[in-house]
This record gives sequence, C-alpha cells and structure tokens, in this order.
Amino acid sequence: MKLPQSVQLPQSLKLPRSPLSGRALTAGAVAVATLMAGGSAAGAVSAAERPAAVADAPDIPVANVKAHLTQLQSIATANGGNRAHGRSGYQASLDYVRAELDAAGFTTSLQEFTASGSTGYNLIADWPGGDADQVVMSGAHLDSVTSGPGINDNGSGSSAVLETALAVARSGYQPTKHLRFAWWGAEELGLVGSSHYVDSLGSADREKISGYLNFDMIGSPNPGYFVYDDDPTIEKTFKDYFAGLGITTEIETEGDGRSDHAPFKNAGVPVGGLFSGADYRKTSAQAAEWGGTVGEPFDPCYHSSCDTTANVDDTALDRNSDAIAYAVWELSQ
Repeated sequence: MKLPQSVQLPQSLKLPRSPLSGRALTAGAVAVATLMAGGSAAGAVSAAERPAAVADAPDIPVANVKAHLTQLQSIATANGGNRAHGRSGYQASLDYVRAELDAAGFTTSLQEFTASGSTGYNLIADWPGGDADQVVMSGAHLDSVTSGPGINDNGSGSSAVLETALAVARSGYQPTKHLRFAWWGAEELGLVGSSHYVDSLGSADREKISGYLNFDMIGSPNPGYFVYDDDPTIEKTFKDYFAGLGITTEIETEGDGRSDHAPFKNAGVPVGGLFSGADYRKTSAQAAEWGGTVGEPFDPCYHSSCDTTANVDDTALDRNSDAIAYAVWELSQ
C-alpha cells in the first residue's frame, strides 16, 4: 500500500531491462516439491472448513504461496534489503514472477513507465481463451518501499495472485470470460504503474474489463478481514465466501483510494478486493470476532525493515488466497 502523498521516497538508480534470472526458473520446482511432499503450514484452512459453495474453485495451498514469499525475501536480501521501484530487487522480483507464468503457459508482457527518474515495469499475464470482451482482471503491486523487503506489503498479495494464476493453469480452467493477471510497479510512489496502465487503455478496452480485483496486504500478523465495498457483485462474492467459513467481515476503509484499484474505479471499472489491515489498531470488538491483540496495529511492521517472512499470519494468508481463487472462478463463469 502506498505511502501518504506527503512522503517522498528517494530514487536514484535507473532500472535496466534484464533477462530472466536462472534462480527464477527453479522456483516452480520448489513450490511443486513442497506440495507433492504434503507440506502444510500452521493455521492452514482445512478442507472441512471450506464452504461447499467453492466446490468448483481449487484450494490454494498456503505452502505454495509461502514458497513464493520465501523467494521474494531471498531476492530482497540479495538486493540491499528491498524490492523497491528502480532497484535491482524489483527487477529480480519481476523476473521471478514472469518466469513462473511463462512456464505455466500464460502470455506475458511488460509495460514500461517512468517514475522518479527511473524506468518501471508492470507485468501483465493473459490466460489463453475466454471472451475477450469480458475480462476478469486480478492484480497486486509487486514493489516494496525502500525501507524493507515488503513481504506482507505486498509480497502477500503478489504471491497469492501468482499462485491463483498457476492454479488456473494446473486445472486447465477454461472460463467463459477472459482472465488477466497483473503485477504493478511503483505503487508505493503513488499508484504510478496501475495509473499508467489504465491511462494507456482506450475507452473500449476499459469497458471490456468486467471487474478488477485488487489484493494489497492479505497476510497481516494481527489480521482483520476487510472487503472492499465498491462494486456490489464483487463485494457479495467475497462476503459469501467468508460467510461460508463463518467469518465476519468489515468494509475496508483504511486503504480506500490508496491502492491500485483506485485508477480503475476512477475510470469507471467495477472494482473489489481484500485487505487484512496496515497500521490502524485492532479494536476490542474486532479482536472478539477475529482473535489477535487489542490495541496493536494489524501490521506492526508496515513499511518497516521487519516486514519479512516472519511478519505473516498463515491462517489469514490461506483464507484470503482461497477467497481470491473463489472470486476468480465465480466471476469468470
């Protein structure tokens, strides 16, 4: 999630185009091996907990999502501790995600833009087939702030969207509508990448997007379960999923207008999404509903160096990842 507009992040390095990294090509094997070995994580949602309504949507293995987070953490560690726009860590993150998608059969493309004197990139991935006049699009920002690796913000959303896309490929899903996935650059500098994408679309192409789903911070360590209230159909889809789990949701207000759904909404595209909280503090009523610590931030490491793989709640990550798949399947049929 982007910083308030009053905060400016210094950028000094120009980001060159680089080939896909060799390390990226091995990451799919890591995730597959974890799954084949029956790996699971503490707090994972059991099959019995999943609502019957999601029978058509696959379970998203939280172990696979966490394997992506581990890769993003390693990338940050090897590149000055962050994955920020204009830095080598962002390029390596982009290479990793793109290699996974290319290997799975997606058609991928990079969209360039400039922010703070550096070249930035959006990654767009289209799943072949479906009605091109009805596009269901899901996205998350891939960049971190300069002060940390950005694992919850927003490795969590990026990894869950990636694993949902890979689940589409694994299942051979052929929806009625066309599926598109996106990873945005320079969100932390003011929604630059997603704004550039929306601005680059003609009115006819914007009208083809039947819904844009945004996922920015979905594994907060003291989590809440927040649903965007922008488009009624998308909102109901997510609420129905969580109601099937017996989980109460609240309307998302903390990040309203501060993430990549905003440019789409401003252009008239129906939007929705999920959020598990940033630096707002959990109330006693919220703790009674969701557990966790009263009076503490939903994410005490928000925009900090401690936003590492240790800064993620497995249960929230698992439930939200499954909710993404559920919404993608429901809204694309």
